[in-house]
Amino acid sequence: MSDALTHFDAHGQTHMVDVSAKSETRRVARAEGRIVMRPATLARILAGDNKKGDVIGIARIAAIQGAKRTADLIPLCHPIPLTRVAADFVPEGEDTIRCTVTAETVGRTGVEMEALTAVQVGLLTIYDMCKAMDKGMTMEGIRLLEKKGGKSGHWKAED
Repeated sequence: MSDALTHFDAHGQTHMVDVSAKSETRRVARAEGRIVMRPATLARILAGDNKKGDVIGIARIAAIQGAKRTADLIPLCHPIPLTRVAADFVPEGEDTIRCTVTAETVGRTGVEMEALTAVQVGLLTIYDMCKAMDKGMTMEGIRLLEKKGGKSGHWKAED
């Protein structure tokens, strides 16, 4: 695997990578992140006691929308046809929600950026919906867990 920066040409100018010679393959990426909050905030989310509505349900939709809009947000990211985006939000302990997103496509480039963007947008949505009761929430541990497909094959993060 090359360590070269692919978004620069031979003259050091920024460009969008040419993926036209790549084969179309099924590509899957999984990413995760957490939002840590006061225990009372998590309790209210889980009880459905938020004036703005179903926090987890809306965060799930936001994560999916984030994946779909990745190329609009990341300047050199290719717009790709997503075939699946799944966003899961699971409470951990008394003060944390973990978001895990799986993004899939059949195409010439991977979906890592879509999965990572989806996680961050989902977590930001939780923050936005709950900031009135807990401005001190923090997002952490946002990372790629796994990618499959393409020339580089299967990659999995170390625990």
